[in-house]
Amino acid sequence: MVPRLHWVFRAFYGHYYQAPPLITASGPLLQFANANNLGFIPLHGERDEEHQFGVTIPFRGWTLDADNFQTNVVNFFDHNNIGESNLFFPITIGQALIRGWEVTLSSPRIAHRGQIHLAYSNQIAEGGGAITGGLTDFSLPAGLSPLDHDQRNTLSVVGEVSLPWRSYASTSIYYGSGFTNAFPGQPYPGDYLPQHTTFDLALGKQFGERFSVSLTALNVANRRVELDNSVTFGGFHWNDPREIYAEFRYRFHY
Repeated sequence: MVPRLHWVFRAFYGHYYQAPPLITASGPLLQFANANNLGFIPLHGERDEEHQFGVTIPFRGWTLDADNFQTNVVNFFDHNNIGESNLFFPITIGQALIRGWEVTLSSPRIAHRGQIHLAYSNQIAEGGGAITGGLTDFSLPAGLSPLDHDQRNTLSVVGEVSLPWRSYASTSIYYGSGFTNAFPGQPYPGDYLPQHTTFDLALGKQFGERFSVSLTALNVANRRVELDNSVTFGGFHWNDPREIYAEFRYRFHY
C-alpha cells in the first residue's frame, strides 16, 4: 500500500498442471474415427504459466480497480467432433495464449440511496499449433487463431437505488462485442459474430422482518442475437428471450 494515497498494488505468478483423462477411445468408437481419416493419440496433461498484476485506487468513496493477466498454456485442453456428428472427443492443442485487461469502478452511496458498479474486460483467447493428443487428423496448422469463445470486449453496468417504503430498484446493462464467427459470411461477415446488448430490471419490497417480494425482468427489450455458431453438442446458441418472474420470500424463525 502507498502511504497517504492508499493505493494497493498486487502481483501474482504461478504454474498449474491439469492431468489428462484416464479413459481413452477403443473398439467401435476408434474404428469410426479411423473410418473418417482420423486418429486418436495419447492425451497429455495441460501446463499453465500465469501472471497477473493490478492496482486498487480509492478516491472520495469511489474505488477503481485495474489488472492485467496473461496465461501461457502448453497442451491446451479442448474438444473436437467427428464430422457433423455429436461424438466429441477431448484433444490437447500445442499452445494457447489468453491475455487481457480488466477495469472495475464502484461508487459510494449517491444521495444516500443509489450505487453504481461498472466492469469492463478486454480479452484475447487464442490457440494453435499441432494437436498433441486426442482426436486428430494429423494436420499442422500454423500460428495462433481465436478459440471458440473469444470475445474481445465485454462491458457490464449495474445500478441500484433504495426507494421509500423499504423498496428498491436495480438494473443492469450488458454489452458484448461478439464471439468468434466459425463460418464467416454465413450469414455474418468478418471473424466475429454481431455485437449484442441486453438490459435487465428488478423491483422489490420488504414487508416487516420476514416477508419480501420482487419482480425481475431479464432481456427487457427482448433482443435476440446469435452468441455461438461453433459445432457443439447443442448446436448453435442464441441468447435467451425476455424472461419475467416473481419471487416471494418468507424467513422462518430459527
